[in-house]
Amino acid sequence: MKRIAAVLLTLMLLLASVNLWARDKIEVVKNVLGQYQLLVNGQLYFIRGMVYQPIPAGQNRDYNWWGDANRPWLADGERMKNAGINTVRFYQPGENIPQTKRVISDLYKNFDIRCVMGHWLDWSEADYANPKFQDQVMQEVCQMVVIYKDTPGILMWVLGNENNYSFAGQKINYWTSAELERIKDPYQKRMAQAKIYYQFVNKLAKQIKKIDPDHPVVLGNGDLATVSVAAKCGSNIDILGSNCYRGKSFGNFWREVDREWKKPVLLLEFGCDAYDAYKKREDQQTQAEFARKQWQEIAENACGGLGFGNSLGGFQFEFMDEWWKCDGAPTAEHDTDGTWSNAAYWRDIKADNNMNMNEEWWGIVAQDTGTIVNGNYARVPRLAYYMLAEIFTGKKINK
Repeated sequence: MKRIAAVLLTLMLLLASVNLWARDKIEVVKNVLGQYQLLVNGQLYFIRGMVYQPIPAGQNRDYNWWGDANRPWLADGERMKNAGINTVRFYQPGENIPQTKRVISDLYKNFDIRCVMGHWLDWSEADYANPKFQDQVMQEVCQMVVIYKDTPGILMWVLGNENNYSFAGQKINYWTSAELERIKDPYQKRMAQAKIYYQFVNKLAKQIKKIDPDHPVVLGNGDLATVSVAAKCGSNIDILGSNCYRGKSFGNFWREVDREWKKPVLLLEFGCDAYDAYKKREDQQTQAEFARKQWQEIAENACGGLGFGNSLGGFQFEFMDEWWKCDGAPTAEHDTDGTWSNAAYWRDIKADNNMNMNEEWWGIVAQDTGTIVNGNYARVPRLAYYMLAEIFTGKKINK
């Protein structure tokens, strides 16, 4: 199996060396003041991004929106462009290659919206201490890069999404090995797992750079958990990506990154839901208020700001509501049950059992299931959308 994997990887590298198209050059640079910049063909590019997966109400995560005949990304892309949004984040490509390429190209050619393409690293079946599992993921990631690296609009690659929580904190999709189980001290075991995982991600990044030297590689981490280990193991990783839910302010996040990571950071997820779980009603004002403060801090810590100069931008979570998030089942009901608790979102922390985080209400745009426009449920922008449009473009958009 290892020989077959090596042969496949060699073929991928050979294919990657044949570049038939002129491609963008995306790079991260450090200026004389020690601040970081993202450059696209030599021009400064600050990411004003959205997490985007337009799954309609009544469907769940398995819905192939990439192949939606109504092409919802066209109307959504126009709305995003009008608001000054320049980048979207995808967690992983669709299963159909032509469909996925069409979405990426449509957004870029029509609206100048680039995409950050990710890979889950097979987290749901995590077994990162297993060499065979690592080989399998390596093949998948390299294949993704070979297929999409020349697609117009690709900005960078993201490896994982909070996969560090499999050994740090929540222990989601926990993995181990006989060797790891011989470590009795919980902290030492966690650090050993972190080292295995981040060394693997670093190996992936190194291989990606051989295939595609023109697009940066991002580590998709959950907040800053075990980032000190990542810093020691991540020489080939260009950017720290962090899903960060610290409430209205990121607090000492930028200082921690400056101290521990010594490289630039990109917020891959952040935001505020638009439902008050305590008062049991929609709350657009709090969502907009939180988003304004969060983007202000992101800008303050970018190059030229008064902060640490390590921010490359961020991806608001998210563009539109996902109606299936509460129980994962296809449903046409907008669920108002809180699914987890976070005291940093203090406005509604007094909700029953402190369950104040409403997974189905994070969109800056809602879905109106009573109105169909061009085959899609109508989009209803919330206050956060108009507020961000004003920040990003300097103009007010009429409601």
